[in-house]
Amino acid sequence: MRPPTVAMDENERLLALAEYHVDPAEGMQSLQPIVDMAARLFNCAGSGVNMVGRNNVTHAASFGICPTRLARETSFCGHAINQDGIMLVPDAAKDERFHDNPLVKAGLLRFYAGIALRSPSGHALGALCLLDPKPRAADAFDAQDRERLLQLAEMVSDRLELRRIATSASDGSGLLLPSSRVTAPSAVLSCDQEGFLTACNPEAALMFGWSQEDMIGAPFDHLLTEEHRRVTRAGMRRALQGDMPEADTTMLIARRKDGSQFPVELHWSHWREGSQIAFGIIVRDLSQASTDRTALNRMVHYDNVTGLPDRSLLFRHIDESLAQGKNLSLIITDLSGMGDVNNTLGHALGDQVLRQVGERIRACVPEAALVARKTGNKFATVLDTRDPIALGQSARRINAALAEPFVLAGQEILIGSYCGMAFTPDPEGASAQRDATSEELVGDAELALHQAYGLGRGHVCLFMPQMRAQAVSRRQFQMELRHALLDGQFALFYQPQVDLNDVRVTSAEALIRWYHPVRGLLPPGAFLEALEAGSLAGEVGNWVLDTACAQAARWRRQHPGFGISVNLSAAQFKQGDLPAVVAAALQRHALPADALELEITENIILNDQSDILDQLRAIRASGVRLSFDDFGTGFASLNLLSSYPISAIKIDKGFTRLGQASPRDQVVVEGLIGIAAGLGLEVIAEGIEDEDTMRFLQQRQCHKGQGYYFGRPCPADEFARLHLCPPARQANG
Repeated sequence: MRPPTVAMDENERLLALAEYHVDPAEGMQSLQPIVDMAARLFNCAGSGVNMVGRNNVTHAASFGICPTRLARETSFCGHAINQDGIMLVPDAAKDERFHDNPLVKAGLLRFYAGIALRSPSGHALGALCLLDPKPRAADAFDAQDRERLLQLAEMVSDRLELRRIATSASDGSGLLLPSSRVTAPSAVLSCDQEGFLTACNPEAALMFGWSQEDMIGAPFDHLLTEEHRRVTRAGMRRALQGDMPEADTTMLIARRKDGSQFPVELHWSHWREGSQIAFGIIVRDLSQASTDRTALNRMVHYDNVTGLPDRSLLFRHIDESLAQGKNLSLIITDLSGMGDVNNTLGHALGDQVLRQVGERIRACVPEAALVARKTGNKFATVLDTRDPIALGQSARRINAALAEPFVLAGQEILIGSYCGMAFTPDPEGASAQRDATSEELVGDAELALHQAYGLGRGHVCLFMPQMRAQAVSRRQFQMELRHALLDGQFALFYQPQVDLNDVRVTSAEALIRWYHPVRGLLPPGAFLEALEAGSLAGEVGNWVLDTACAQAARWRRQHPGFGISVNLSAAQFKQGDLPAVVAAALQRHALPADALELEITENIILNDQSDILDQLRAIRASGVRLSFDDFGTGFASLNLLSSYPISAIKIDKGFTRLGQASPRDQVVVEGLIGIAAGLGLEVIAEGIEDEDTMRFLQQRQCHKGQGYYFGRPCPADEFARLHLCPPARQANG
């Protein structure tokens, strides 16, 4: 493997890179649509904008297989920044620079195309790259492909320049934009909170036909035609309120000093200067745009699967309609069952379903309505009405149409849907004083959709103001959860698990608790649902795993053979690296793999089977035990036992408590124990609260028991005192 060379101006390059303040943990959200489009346009498994630091390469945005962090010496982008133009590697396995690269040897990367991204001073910051595990012919990337990649790199450079402007202003260095510093091909402007220009680059003066001196102090919107000024002022108001438009790219008509008009594309950014908010704008002249550029812009704003307008065009349409004083209503439709379609029939057929969904929704609403694909399985319909009856009828027609079978490739496919509805504020109502925005209208419809989920498939729900208050409360709870993690407010309690053969404590289940600073000690039921609905579930789950392993390792030093059981969350699987996380925790605390048992619920598997099975197999192969928690409460439990690498089942406490209630209930429990025995699985019964239940389970050869009869969950020191100090554990009634 040949590491990339380091240029003579490396220190200057790193200083230029530092001006952009790209946080590897956060990246740059404004670049995400471009890398998504790059992967679609070139049919690649991965794409990214990678920033090349002194020793490491991190991504500002990525799609697919693009690695999140690499050593510079193993990075392809480290080579790409050292050359002009596009670096093309048709087959890395046959290239002497990369044939033994770890990514190539792992089968992740064979094809690479990358182009350096440069600062206005000419220093390489990183690269826009395309990645694919399959090699391509040397002539497969033709001149047209090269031109398209160059145009995408220009888009990335524009947004990076906005980032530099914003960070330059926020760190107090000011935005002077001298011609010696700014050589970007687009017009770059900065405005104060009143919308007056405070700075611009020479390209801006050239584009609009004014001198730089004449432009400074002039209202920015005077550079636009009258009909587009309202749209721009709405965007300014959002920026001054501290928000970014959802559609950060806006197509408008600009006006030169001589009165001539030309189409432009605006990119927005904003930042704080002390207590004030300023914003910056990059303007691209589209009057000389090529056919390819038009096609690229269409790909930015139209969904490539359904052909419908995408999220950015949806928001722009709403904002433009609101700026014209129109009354609007919005329906957001979310599909149910598409995960099963993709998993069982494949994503290609799933895409065909999505196309037909768009067509059916289109047929259910007036011709003047805008139908867009918002994200994933969500569609949005914008109507020029505030009539609640008409809106409800449209939503119910949509649900009814989508409930009809889809027949594709000889398959009859059934899905369902939910609809959330919202109106712009009543012009005669109390909220008429404020200007409606696309973000508010979409947010209201999303809140109504959330309510529809609770009503069940096929339901519709109209936004009511109290829903926003409830959402604010949920957001506040999410903030409290983050503080809980950062401030160490979470703790683990441990509940004993006993060997029913001799009623001896052999292991413990780790259960999370929250020492809330105001509400006191909270059980999982008070916060787990909110935690799993937010973005912290995976991080908290990993903390629980690590903390439990550390405690088990301490106990095993005095009690060899002691085990620990930990619950897993769906979010930990979605991170994709759970086997590595588990292995690292075991190694960190020198805990044998067979001392750890990980519990999963059926819902985790049923909600997303995409790569969970592979992760479970890798974990089980390492020696870690796996068990089904709450076994018997779901409809597919028995089927899953035969296909997943489970070593134990935990009979739900609802069955255990009913085990003595009637002969019929006893048969159910006996059947579950018998099935597990036939499959060679260990059985753990939860919810044992009395001696009779324990004896019943002992007689039926249940291996382990857990419940209040043996002990309640308690902190580690109390657990050790109650359950590990005595030579033999006795049940405490």
